Amino acid sequence: MFEALSGKLNGVFDRLRRRGALTEADVNEALREVRVALLEADVALPVVKDLVTRVRERAVGVEVLRSVSPAQQVIKIVNDALVEALGGGEGDNGARGLDLNAPSPVPILMVGLQGSGKTTTSGKIALRLKNREKKKVLLASLDVHRPAAQLQLETLAKQVGVVSLPIVAGETPLQIAARAMDLGRRELFDVVVLDTAGRLAIDEALMDEVAQVKAATRPHETLLVVDAMTGQDAVNTARAFQEKVGVSGIVMTRIDGDARGGAALSMRAVTGAPIKLLGAGEKLDALEDFHPDRIAGRILGMGDIVSLVERAAETIDQAEAEKMAARMQKGQFNLEDYANQLKQIGKMGSLSGILGMLPGVGKMKQQIEGANLDQTILKRQAAIIGSMTPKERRAPDIIKASRKRRIAAGSGASVQEVNRLLKQFDEMSAMMKRMNKLGQKGLMRGGLGALLPKGMNLPGGRKPF
Repeated sequence: MFEALSGKLNGVFDRLRRRGALTEADVNEALREVRVALLEADVALPVVKDLVTRVRERAVGVEVLRSVSPAQQVIKIVNDALVEALGGGEGDNGARGLDLNAPSPVPILMVGLQGSGKTTTSGKIALRLKNREKKKVLLASLDVHRPAAQLQLETLAKQVGVVSLPIVAGETPLQIAARAMDLGRRELFDVVVLDTAGRLAIDEALMDEVAQVKAATRPHETLLVVDAMTGQDAVNTARAFQEKVGVSGIVMTRIDGDARGGAALSMRAVTGAPIKLLGAGEKLDALEDFHPDRIAGRILGMGDIVSLVERAAETIDQAEAEKMAARMQKGQFNLEDYANQLKQIGKMGSLSGILGMLPGVGKMKQQIEGANLDQTILKRQAAIIGSMTPKERRAPDIIKASRKRRIAAGSGASVQEVNRLLKQFDEMSAMMKRMNKLGQKGLMRGGLGALLPKGMNLPGGRKPF
C-alpha cells in the first residue's frame, strides 16, 4: 500500500534536498506537487485541502526557511500532518487495537458489504485473540442470505482452533445472535464474534438488519470491514455505515493489493472512526494493528522497523534461532541452516513486503518486485537445497561437477544456479568465520571493512572505513 504515493512524495523531497536553502516559492511549488500526488493516490479532496493547508501554515515560516536543514524540516511537518490525517495526534501514535474492556462475553459485531473480506477477517480476529490475548472465542455467522456463508465460518473456526456456533436451519439473524450470546454466557466465552450478512450494495434492508442485531446484542465493538482496493467507494461505504448504524472502528482488507492508499488517508477524516486493523493477504495470521505514525513513516520512505521486529518476533522460532546462532559462533553453519533461514523469511511474508519496512529502500523494493524475486530466487534456492542429500547439505565441499548436474536436474534449476548458490553460501561462511576470528572488540575496531575479503571495496566502490 502507498507505493505510488510514496514514490511521488520522495521525488518531491529529493528535489527539495538538492536546493539547500528554501524560499517560500520553493515550499509552495513542492506543496502543489504534494497536492497532485495525494489526489492521484485517490485521497478525498477535502482531506487533501486540509492536509496541504496545515503543512503550508507550518512550513512557510522563518524557523523552516532559515533552519540548518530546511528540507528535513518540511518532511517532518508533512510526516506530522500525515500522522494526524491517519488518526494519530501529538504524543499519540493513534494505535487503538480492539477494545475488550467490558464484561464477558464481549460482543464484537462485524459489518460491511459482501466481498469485503468480512468472514475471513472474523476468523483472523479469532485467531489473534486466541493466540495473543489467550481469549476463549466463539464465532457465529448471522448470514442467512449467502449460500454456505455459515459453513465457511465454521470451516475457518476449525482452522484457527476456536468454537463456532452450531448451525440451525431456518433461524433469523436475530435468533442466531441471541443464541450466540446465550451460549457465550453459559460456556464462559471471553469474546463472541458476530459475522453479519453483507450485500453487493448498501440498501435499507441491510442497514435495518444490522441495526436490529446491534440493538439486540449491544456490541462493545462494531467493526466495519472495507476493501482497500475499492478506493473512494470504501470511504463512501464507511460514511454510510457510520451515519446509519454507527461503527467503533474500521478494518481495511487487501492493503497488499492497493498501491495508492487514498482510502486509508481519507477514512478517519471523513467518518471520524479510527482504522484499527489492516489485513494483508489471505493467510489467517495476516492481520496487523494500524499505527498512524508507522504508516506515515512508510509513506515517506522512512521505513517501519518496529513493525518488522514485531513480525519477526511473532514468526521466528526463538529456540531454532538460538540454536542456529550457537552453530554460527562455532563456525558450523551449513546448507541445512541456510534452508531454515529461507523458511523463516518465508514465514515473515513476501520479501518485497519486508523491504517496504526498511528505511530508504523504496527503489530497491520496486526492482525486487519487477524481478519477481519472491517467486524465483528464494523458492529456487530452497528447491536446490532440497534436491541435495543430507550429507551434501552438511558438507557442501563434496559437491563437484557430477553432483551439481544431479542437483540441478532434480530441482529444475541450471548448473549455473547451483554454482551461484554455493558461491553465495561460501561468502556467507567466510564472513561468519571472520566475525568469529575478530570477536566483538575486533569488529568494533575494524568496522564493516574488517569483514570484507582483503582488497574488496564496499558497494559503490567505496573503501572500507
